[in-house]
Amino acid sequence: MKAILDHIGIAVSDLPASLAFFRDSLGLHLETSEEIASQKVRAHFLSTGRSSLELLEATASDSPIARYLDKRGPGIHHLALRVDDIEAALAHLKARGVRLIDERPRPGAEGALVAFIHPSAAHGVLVELKQPAPAVPLFRTVARHGLGDLELVTLSDGFIHLDGGAMFGVVPRALWEKRLPPDDANRIPLGMRPLIVRGAQTLLIDAGCGDKMDARSAAIYGLDRRYHLDHALAEAGLAVDDIDIVLASHLHFDHVGGFTARAANGAIVPRFPKARYVAHRGEWEDATHPHERNRASYLQENFVPLREAGVLTLVEEGAEVMPGVRFRWSGGHTPNHQVVMIESGGKTAVFTADMYPTSVHIPDAWGMGYDLYPMDTLAFKRAFAAEAIAREYLLFFEHDPSMAAGYLRESAGKRVVERVI
Repeated sequence: MKAILDHIGIAVSDLPASLAFFRDSLGLHLETSEEIASQKVRAHFLSTGRSSLELLEATASDSPIARYLDKRGPGIHHLALRVDDIEAALAHLKARGVRLIDERPRPGAEGALVAFIHPSAAHGVLVELKQPAPAVPLFRTVARHGLGDLELVTLSDGFIHLDGGAMFGVVPRALWEKRLPPDDANRIPLGMRPLIVRGAQTLLIDAGCGDKMDARSAAIYGLDRRYHLDHALAEAGLAVDDIDIVLASHLHFDHVGGFTARAANGAIVPRFPKARYVAHRGEWEDATHPHERNRASYLQENFVPLREAGVLTLVEEGAEVMPGVRFRWSGGHTPNHQVVMIESGGKTAVFTADMYPTSVHIPDAWGMGYDLYPMDTLAFKRAFAAEAIAREYLLFFEHDPSMAAGYLRESAGKRVVERVI
């Protein structure tokens, strides 16, 4: 269990006088005020940086804060500790015999879930656990879209959290944080969204992170696979045996970690036993001969066992993997990074992989610090955006936390994504 200070709750009997000191004299910024009707209290939050002060004003004479003020007078009421998973935190404390006021979380201010620990367990201090409402709405749902004779099914292998600065390269934080607010470790939430293409065969593009990551790495990357690819496949009415082809946009761990799995005897085996796996030959050469700059992204256990099992096919630029599905070079992120063109019935969808990792990366210059060849990314995006707008390509965003797909539109020189899924 990991907890950090979120705020200090202060019971106040004279709000104007309290604001005169904390806001006017100390210069703290009053961020928001909110009434919590269930607790008969009004909360006023003043920012102190990464934490805040919460001034608690009773709205009824029988509220808990009113009773506290009658008994003890104004002053510090509680400490609030922020946790990522309040259910897990409560279970952890309960297992250790810690006395709780709330054994189940309840709604709190700012859309958070909260629960209180009894002061007797914390040496006289009332401690609140708080799981903040997601700053970014997370979209997990399986969704289907018809494209001519093909059916596209977007899936989820959960979420990963990567450094916001690395995800946006030279773009200042003041610009990107408005769209994807980072956590206290400067990480932003990113989806892992494989895509099913169903036609004459059933093809899976990428497969997320998988379940082989060790605990230390999972903590560093904030891996959240409470809902993962197995859940999504089941929701879509599919099983691993239903997949005929597994296609890699490129071979980074957050895209192909799910290509293999650890068997009961500890061996690493293909996760989709009846599938043919397809990768670009140049990407394979780079992945199997990594250097200092890309070694952390190319984890050999994710793809080398495929060759050893005899299920790997390497293809060249522009290869048609199945009718209507073909590779298209974008480069930039890796020298041989591919987007996947999907065409049927006069319509086109594009699995953009890490060329447009999220819909926020639509501006040409908004590329990732992870890109090995950023000028190649820029050149491809310049040409591709005009094509996607003119031909109405449906774009699938593999890492967007809040949407799976949309159309790129442009008006008065400004580009936006019209969400479809």
